[in-house]
This record gives sequence, C-alpha cells and structure tokens, in this order.
Amino acid sequence: MAWHLDWAGVLTGQPWQWILSGLAATLYVTLLASLLATLIALLMLGLRLAPGRAGHALVAAYVAVFRNTPLLVQLLFWYFAAWSALPQRLRFYIGDMHPWSVLPGNVPWLAPEFLCACWGLALFCAAFLIEEVQAGLNSVPAGQKEAALSQGFSQGQMLRHVLLPQGLLNAWQPLVGQYLNLMKLSSLASGISFAELTYQVGHVESYNAHALEGFAVGTALYLLLGVAMGSLLMLSGPKRRGGRQRLVAAVDAATQPAVRGKGVRHDL
Repeated sequence: MAWHLDWAGVLTGQPWQWILSGLAATLYVTLLASLLATLIALLMLGLRLAPGRAGHALVAAYVAVFRNTPLLVQLLFWYFAAWSALPQRLRFYIGDMHPWSVLPGNVPWLAPEFLCACWGLALFCAAFLIEEVQAGLNSVPAGQKEAALSQGFSQGQMLRHVLLPQGLLNAWQPLVGQYLNLMKLSSLASGISFAELTYQVGHVESYNAHALEGFAVGTALYLLLGVAMGSLLMLSGPKRRGGRQRLVAAVDAATQPAVRGKGVRHDL
C-alpha cells in the first residue's frame, strides 16, 4: 500500500495555527524560565560563596533534590500539589480569563499551566547552572586568587573582577548546553496540559491523524530553535580570543584604587 504524505494537513489551516501557537508558547516559557533560573542560580551561588555553613547546606540540599528527581515528577508536584495549597481566591483569580495577560500567539501567561511550567523548569535548570558555574570557578588557577589578594582586593572585588570573568569563560559552553536543555525539556510540560509545541503537535495528530507529518514538523522546529538559540548564546557569550587582555585590563583598572589607598609609589 502506497503511503502518501499530506503536508497540507499540517502546514495549513487550523493545525498550522496550533503549531505556531505551541512554538510561541515554547519560546515564551524558555525565555522566562531561563531568566528566572539565572536569578535563582546567582542567589544560590551567593549563599554558597558566603561564609557560614547554613548557606552551604541549603545550596547543597537544593542541588541534591532538584538534580536527582525527574523533572516530570517536579512539574506534576507544582501543578497538582503545590498549586492546590495556594489560597483559593488567588487560584480563582489566576484561573479566570484576563485579556491583558494573553501574549502574541494566543498564549496566556497568567495561567496555572504556564506559571507551573516556568517555575518548575527554572528550579530544575538552576540546580545545574550552579554546578556549571562552580566548576568554572574551580578551574581558575589558585595563583589568580593569590595575586588578587596580594593587590589588596576584597573577597567581593576578587570574585567580580578575577574569578567570575575567568570562571564564566571556562563554563560558557556547558552553560549554553543547560539553557538548550531547558528549551528541550519544556516538552515535558505537556504532561501538565501546557499547550507548548509537543502538546500542539499531539493535538494535530488527534485532530486529523497526521502523526508523521505533525511530529516531523515539530522535530524540525525544535531543531531550528535549538540551532538559533545555541548560535545566539555562543555569539553573545565571552570570547576566548582577546579574553586574557580584557581580563588584565579589568584587573588593572580595579587595582588602581586599592594601590593608591595603600600609598604605593608608582614611579618605583
């Protein structure tokens, strides 16, 4: 029996509108979850680098929990368990229709599915971002820390001007991989009925039985999105060529106030 592919059943009409809406939802949740994950990772890194055992223990527990439990289980927890624990008035307000909360592509952001998907993805990804940045910081040679301290740097100045620039340079490619992983893992949000790309492709399949065409288009869109996102992040990230010169210039600029404060003569 001949098998004739019918791309018009996917790339036209209502099915194509569903797929575009799912692609937009994937883009929105990826962007917002990435920003939130970055903020959470920075907060947790601050606690880890600060003196005191309480912050270290908190970060260690956070990383252990979110790295060692399945993301789908976490999403189901936020959507079914944690969501039910919120005040009823708040749940009813978020569950209502709000025209001002609909993003382009007919994607409502003030909805339980969107909020739980964004929050769950951010918490999960932040646990990996913390370890990637920490690995980058650990790769900075010990001589860099000693040189910064000998120049009168405080711990904060040393972290800002010496450790973080080199640590992020070393860890940038793994960090890009984690952000790409977040985008791909957003497909699991279909398990909580979030209408992202995978959910909408499945909707098309149930609508007209164009399973092969629908999932082929969905795969191609994920591929294009991943390539574009990865290329953009790599281009906007720190560059190794010339990175050492920029780092030396930043250290020199930050060192001058500390040197003048010690009364060191520059003409020696």
